[in-house]
Amino acid sequence: MTRRHQQIAEALRRAIADGRHPVGSALPSEAQLADAHGVSRGTVRQALAALLAEGLIGSRQGARHLVLSTAPGQSLTELRSFARWARAGGHRPGGQVLDSARGTADGEEAALLQLPPDAEVLRVLRVRTLDGEPVLLERTVYAGWIADAVEELPADCESVTQALLDSRGPVFAHGEHHLDALAAGTVDAQKLRVRRGSPLLRVRRTTATAEGRPVETADDRYRPGEVVFSVRNSTQANPLARARAD
Repeated sequence: MTRRHQQIAEALRRAIADGRHPVGSALPSEAQLADAHGVSRGTVRQALAALLAEGLIGSRQGARHLVLSTAPGQSLTELRSFARWARAGGHRPGGQVLDSARGTADGEEAALLQLPPDAEVLRVLRVRTLDGEPVLLERTVYAGWIADAVEELPADCESVTQALLDSRGPVFAHGEHHLDALAAGTVDAQKLRVRRGSPLLRVRRTTATAEGRPVETADDRYRPGEVVFSVRNSTQANPLARARAD
Protein backbone atom coordinates (compact mmCIF):
# COMPACT_ATOMS: atom_id res chain seq x y z
CA MET A 1 0.00 0.00 0.00
CA THR A 2 1.30 3.45 -0.88
CA ARG A 3 2.05 5.45 2.25
CA ARG A 4 0.62 8.93 2.75
CA HIS A 5 3.89 10.81 2.33
CA GLN A 6 4.48 8.99 -0.98
CA GLN A 7 1.05 10.09 -2.21
CA ILE A 8 1.82 13.69 -1.27
CA ALA A 9 5.21 13.52 -2.97
CA GLU A 10 3.59 12.20 -6.16
CA ALA A 11 0.96 14.97 -6.08
CA LEU A 12 3.72 17.57 -5.78
CA ARG A 13 5.67 15.97 -8.64
CA ARG A 14 2.61 16.24 -10.88
CA ALA A 15 2.02 19.85 -9.84
CA ILE A 16 5.62 20.72 -10.67
CA ALA A 17 5.57 18.81 -13.97
CA ASP A 18 2.40 20.50 -15.23
CA GLY A 19 3.55 24.00 -14.31
CA ARG A 20 1.40 24.70 -11.26
CA HIS A 21 4.68 25.17 -9.38
CA PRO A 22 7.09 26.51 -12.05
CA VAL A 23 10.87 26.42 -11.77
CA GLY A 24 12.05 29.22 -9.51
CA SER A 25 8.83 29.45 -7.54
CA ALA A 26 8.39 28.61 -3.87
CA LEU A 27 6.24 25.72 -2.73
CA PRO A 28 3.56 26.33 -0.11
CA SER A 29 4.85 26.22 3.44
CA GLU A 30 4.95 22.96 5.39
CA ALA A 31 1.99 24.16 7.45
CA GLN A 32 -0.02 24.98 4.31
CA LEU A 33 0.76 21.61 2.74
CA ALA A 34 -0.14 19.82 5.96
CA ASP A 35 -3.50 21.59 6.08
CA ALA A 36 -4.18 20.96 2.39
CA HIS A 37 -3.54 17.23 2.70
CA GLY A 38 -4.88 16.73 6.21
CA VAL A 39 -1.64 15.33 7.60
CA SER A 40 1.03 16.25 10.11
CA ARG A 41 4.01 18.43 9.24
CA GLY A 42 6.21 15.39 9.83
CA THR A 43 4.46 13.56 6.98
CA VAL A 44 4.92 16.60 4.74
CA ARG A 45 8.62 16.69 5.60
CA GLN A 46 8.94 13.06 4.47
CA ALA A 47 7.35 13.95 1.13
CA LEU A 48 9.59 16.98 0.69
CA ALA A 49 12.65 14.90 1.55
CA ALA A 50 11.88 12.63 -1.42
CA LEU A 51 11.71 15.63 -3.79
CA LEU A 52 14.94 17.01 -2.34
CA ALA A 53 16.69 13.69 -3.02
CA GLU A 54 15.40 13.75 -6.61
CA GLY A 55 16.69 17.27 -7.20
CA LEU A 56 13.23 18.66 -7.91
CA ILE A 57 13.39 21.17 -5.07
CA GLY A 58 15.96 22.89 -2.91
CA SER A 59 15.80 24.54 0.47
CA ARG A 60 17.41 27.25 2.51
CA GLN A 61 17.33 27.73 6.25
CA GLY A 62 14.21 29.61 7.22
CA ALA A 63 12.85 29.82 3.68
CA ARG A 64 10.31 27.86 1.67
CA HIS A 65 11.41 25.10 -0.67
CA LEU A 66 12.16 26.31 -4.18
CA VAL A 67 11.39 24.39 -7.36
CA LEU A 68 14.67 23.62 -9.16
CA SER A 69 13.60 21.29 -11.97
CA THR A 70 10.50 19.85 -13.62
CA ALA A 71 12.12 16.43 -14.24
CA PRO A 72 13.08 14.27 -11.26
CA GLY A 73 16.50 12.73 -11.27
CA GLN A 74 17.41 9.47 -9.66
CA SER A 75 20.13 9.47 -7.08
CA LEU A 76 22.41 6.51 -7.61
CA THR A 77 22.55 6.17 -3.85
CA GLU A 78 18.83 5.35 -3.94
CA LEU A 79 17.94 2.02 -5.51
CA ARG A 80 14.97 2.90 -7.69
CA SER A 81 14.13 1.00 -10.85
CA PHE A 82 14.42 2.46 -14.34
CA ALA A 83 10.66 2.02 -14.77
CA ARG A 84 9.80 3.86 -11.58
CA TRP A 85 12.20 6.68 -12.45
CA ALA A 86 10.71 6.97 -15.94
CA ARG A 87 7.12 7.10 -14.73
CA ALA A 88 8.02 9.73 -12.13
CA GLY A 89 9.21 11.92 -14.99
CA GLY A 90 6.00 11.43 -16.97
CA HIS A 91 7.48 8.93 -19.46
CA ARG A 92 6.28 5.52 -20.57
CA PRO A 93 8.91 2.86 -19.76
CA GLY A 94 9.31 -0.37 -21.66
CA GLY A 95 11.63 -3.32 -21.90
CA GLN A 96 12.31 -6.40 -24.01
CA VAL A 97 14.60 -9.33 -23.35
CA LEU A 98 16.71 -9.93 -26.46
CA ASP A 99 18.68 -12.91 -25.19
CA SER A 100 18.76 -15.01 -22.03
CA ALA A 101 21.02 -17.97 -21.33
CA ARG A 102 22.49 -19.89 -18.43
CA GLY A 103 26.24 -20.32 -18.23
CA THR A 104 29.17 -20.43 -15.85
CA ALA A 105 30.56 -17.32 -14.20
CA ASP A 106 33.91 -16.04 -15.39
CA GLY A 107 36.48 -14.85 -12.87
CA GLU A 108 35.25 -11.25 -12.66
CA GLU A 109 31.58 -12.24 -12.44
CA ALA A 110 32.31 -14.80 -9.73
CA ALA A 111 34.21 -12.21 -7.71
CA LEU A 112 31.49 -9.55 -8.02
CA LEU A 113 28.72 -12.00 -7.18
CA GLN A 114 30.77 -13.73 -4.46
CA LEU A 115 30.34 -17.11 -6.13
CA PRO A 116 32.72 -20.06 -6.40
CA PRO A 117 34.59 -20.40 -9.71
CA ASP A 118 32.44 -21.70 -12.57
CA ALA A 119 29.19 -21.28 -10.59
CA GLU A 120 26.02 -21.11 -12.67
CA VAL A 121 24.70 -17.67 -13.62
CA LEU A 122 21.99 -16.28 -15.87
CA ARG A 123 23.01 -13.73 -18.50
CA VAL A 124 20.30 -11.45 -19.88
CA LEU A 125 20.53 -8.89 -22.67
CA ARG A 126 17.66 -6.41 -22.45
CA VAL A 127 16.78 -3.17 -24.22
CA ARG A 128 14.94 -0.48 -22.26
CA THR A 129 12.76 2.18 -23.87
CA LEU A 130 11.29 5.55 -22.99
CA ASP A 131 8.10 6.42 -24.85
CA GLY A 132 8.85 3.65 -27.34
CA GLU A 133 12.42 4.75 -28.14
CA PRO A 134 15.45 2.63 -27.13
CA VAL A 135 17.64 4.45 -24.62
CA LEU A 136 19.44 1.75 -22.65
CA LEU A 137 20.97 -1.65 -23.32
CA GLU A 138 21.39 -3.79 -20.22
CA ARG A 139 23.77 -6.73 -19.95
CA THR A 140 22.88 -8.30 -16.61
CA VAL A 141 24.39 -11.35 -14.94
CA TYR A 142 22.20 -12.84 -12.22
CA ALA A 143 23.45 -15.16 -9.50
CA GLY A 144 22.17 -18.69 -9.94
CA TRP A 145 20.00 -18.59 -6.80
CA ILE A 146 17.72 -15.89 -8.33
CA ALA A 147 17.85 -17.18 -11.92
CA ASP A 148 14.62 -19.22 -11.78
CA ALA A 149 12.61 -16.20 -10.60
CA VAL A 150 14.05 -14.01 -13.36
CA GLU A 151 13.38 -16.59 -16.08
CA GLU A 152 9.74 -16.81 -15.02
CA LEU A 153 9.18 -13.13 -15.88
CA PRO A 154 7.71 -12.19 -19.28
CA ALA A 155 10.18 -10.97 -21.90
CA ASP A 156 8.51 -7.56 -21.96
CA CYS A 157 8.40 -7.17 -18.17
CA GLU A 158 8.35 -3.45 -17.45
CA SER A 159 10.27 -3.67 -14.18
CA VAL A 160 12.27 -6.68 -13.03
CA THR A 161 12.86 -4.90 -9.72
CA GLN A 162 9.13 -4.54 -9.04
CA ALA A 163 8.29 -8.01 -10.32
CA LEU A 164 10.84 -9.63 -8.03
CA LEU A 165 9.57 -7.50 -5.14
CA ASP A 166 6.06 -8.75 -5.80
CA SER A 167 7.07 -12.41 -6.07
CA ARG A 168 9.98 -12.71 -3.66
CA GLY A 169 9.70 -9.71 -1.36
CA PRO A 170 12.51 -7.13 -1.12
CA VAL A 171 15.50 -8.35 -3.13
CA PHE A 172 17.54 -5.26 -3.99
CA ALA A 173 18.81 -3.23 -1.03
CA HIS A 174 22.37 -2.11 -1.73
CA GLY A 175 24.13 -1.05 -4.91
CA GLU A 176 27.52 0.07 -6.16
CA HIS A 177 27.84 2.02 -9.43
CA HIS A 178 30.80 2.90 -11.64
CA LEU A 179 30.41 5.37 -14.53
CA ASP A 180 32.58 5.68 -17.62
CA ALA A 181 32.26 6.15 -21.39
CA LEU A 182 32.93 3.82 -24.29
CA ALA A 183 32.31 3.52 -28.02
CA ALA A 184 29.25 1.64 -29.25
CA GLY A 185 30.01 -1.82 -30.56
CA THR A 186 28.05 -3.63 -33.27
CA VAL A 187 25.30 -4.90 -30.96
CA ASP A 188 25.05 -1.58 -29.12
CA ALA A 189 24.71 0.32 -32.39
CA GLN A 190 22.04 -2.01 -33.74
CA LYS A 191 19.86 -2.14 -30.64
CA LEU A 192 20.20 1.53 -29.66
CA ARG A 193 19.93 2.77 -33.27
CA VAL A 194 23.18 4.72 -33.25
CA ARG A 195 26.31 4.62 -35.40
CA ARG A 196 28.96 2.11 -34.50
CA GLY A 197 31.61 3.95 -32.50
CA SER A 198 29.16 6.50 -31.11
CA PRO A 199 29.95 7.49 -27.51
CA LEU A 200 27.83 5.74 -24.91
CA LEU A 201 27.57 6.36 -21.20
CA ARG A 202 28.17 3.14 -19.30
CA VAL A 203 27.08 2.39 -15.75
CA ARG A 204 28.48 -0.78 -14.25
CA ARG A 205 26.52 -1.78 -11.19
CA THR A 206 26.34 -4.58 -8.67
CA THR A 207 23.36 -4.92 -6.33
CA ALA A 208 22.83 -7.01 -3.23
CA THR A 209 20.19 -7.99 -0.68
CA ALA A 210 19.82 -6.32 2.70
CA GLU A 211 22.05 -9.10 4.07
CA GLY A 212 24.76 -8.23 1.55
CA ARG A 213 24.23 -11.24 -0.74
CA PRO A 214 24.95 -10.16 -4.35
CA VAL A 215 21.99 -10.54 -6.70
CA GLU A 216 23.22 -9.22 -10.02
CA THR A 217 26.02 -7.41 -11.75
CA ALA A 218 25.31 -5.40 -14.87
CA ASP A 219 26.76 -3.32 -17.68
CA ASP A 220 24.21 -0.63 -18.65
CA ARG A 221 24.84 1.42 -21.79
CA TYR A 222 22.86 4.60 -22.47
CA ARG A 223 22.24 6.10 -25.89
CA PRO A 224 23.76 9.59 -26.19
CA GLY A 225 21.44 12.55 -25.84
CA GLU A 226 18.74 10.68 -23.91
CA VAL A 227 19.73 10.48 -20.25
CA VAL A 228 21.93 12.83 -18.27
CA PHE A 229 23.66 12.11 -14.98
CA SER A 230 24.03 15.42 -13.18
CA VAL A 231 25.92 16.40 -10.05
CA ARG A 232 24.23 18.77 -7.62
CA ASN A 233 26.35 19.78 -4.66
CA SER A 234 24.15 20.13 -1.60
CA THR A 235 24.18 19.28 2.07
CA GLN A 236 20.59 18.02 1.81
CA ALA A 237 20.33 16.18 -1.53
CA ASN A 238 22.21 13.20 -2.89
CA PRO A 239 24.82 14.60 -5.29
CA LEU A 240 24.55 12.31 -8.30
CA ALA A 241 21.27 11.97 -10.16
CA ARG A 242 19.90 10.58 -13.42
CA ALA A 243 17.63 12.76 -15.54
CA ARG A 244 16.11 12.75 -19.03
CA ALA A 245 18.16 14.82 -21.48
CA ASP A 246 16.47 17.96 -22.86
